Amino acid sequence: MRNVGRRRSVIGNVRSRFSVGTGLVVAGLSLTAVAILLPVQLFASSGSAAGSSAPAAQDDGLGVWNTPSGPLSPLDREFVRKVRQAGLWELPAGRQALQRGTRQAIKHAGRHLMEGHTDLNQRAADTARALNITLPGQPTPEQQGWLAQLDAAEGDAYERLFANLARQAHGKVFSLVAQVRASTRNSMIRDLATRANSVVLDHITALEQTGLVDFEALTDGQPPK
Repeated sequence: MRNVGRRRSVIGNVRSRFSVGTGLVVAGLSLTAVAILLPVQLFASSGSAAGSSAPAAQDDGLGVWNTPSGPLSPLDREFVRKVRQAGLWELPAGRQALQRGTRQAIKHAGRHLMEGHTDLNQRAADTARALNITLPGQPTPEQQGWLAQLDAAEGDAYERLFANLARQAHGKVFSLVAQVRASTRNSMIRDLATRANSVVLDHITALEQTGLVDFEALTDGQPPK
């Protein structure tokens, strides 16, 4: 009887130790799972927050198209439209600055805007024709307002207004060009973005060389005065 009691005691101890060990293993696996999942969740959260700050395309609801030059995304199509839209006001603004400017730097910037957007307008039209993208045909109401402001201004006020309106507009489109150039899978869009990058940077440089750009207005997002 004593042997039987000892055996039962030993078995009970083994079972107790096994239960404790099993519990520790399960707890350890649970903590490991949490440690693995937590960084993933934090990464996903930070990624979505970062993505929300990037400029978004106006989705035309047509999805991604397959073309001979590669997939064509809504952002790709929006980019082609933006290139054309920019030229609808910046080309006439550049022509006006070349004609009305008294500073040589303003005339120089106006000439660069004319030449650059004449080239980009043609490239955008060729790209749109090949990829079946519909392009805008007139300036937006906001762009028409900028042109009206330039028409009404004179002398030094006109030149400052031209330099700041154009510089602010180019700064906004510059980030879109970079985003499209980095992300597009379409070779025609990539070629257009490469050219647009050079042209926009050239225009930004020419406008800044006038010495009239109000950089504080650029950083705080206020419209130039």
